[in-house]
Amino acid sequence: MPTLPWTVPNTPPRGTEVHVFASRFETRTLWGALKFLAGTPAVWRQVRRSPGVYGATLKAKPLKRTFWTLSAWESKAALQDFVRAGAHGPAARGLASQMRDASFITWQASSDDLPLSWPEAMRRLP
Repeated sequence: MPTLPWTVPNTPPRGTEVHVFASRFETRTLWGALKFLAGTPAVWRQVRRSPGVYGATLKAKPLKRTFWTLSAWESKAALQDFVRAGAHGPAARGLASQMRDASFITWQASSDDLPLSWPEAMRRLP
């Protein structure tokens, strides 16, 4: 699966602060990677429809069982609402036993810096 391009469902006002979230997931098995991929379309649709999202992208290396997400949000609350709603919640719970490792990082950025870059996210992720 190639990297999903930066999708911009909502355009933030120029010069405003945005809440950035990046993650890295590694599954225990190839089966876990396939389960992650199977849930991706529904979660991606949810991302595109979520209030407060300013952009998102996904990078996948399924044969290496590793996935990265990068997104920008109006606020921490908007991100938390997304995490608890729709397809994301059941997908995350369904994959919990398949996870070998996961890392998460958040930071603040200017809306003028969107779209966010993968090198910056990779530098920040442990």
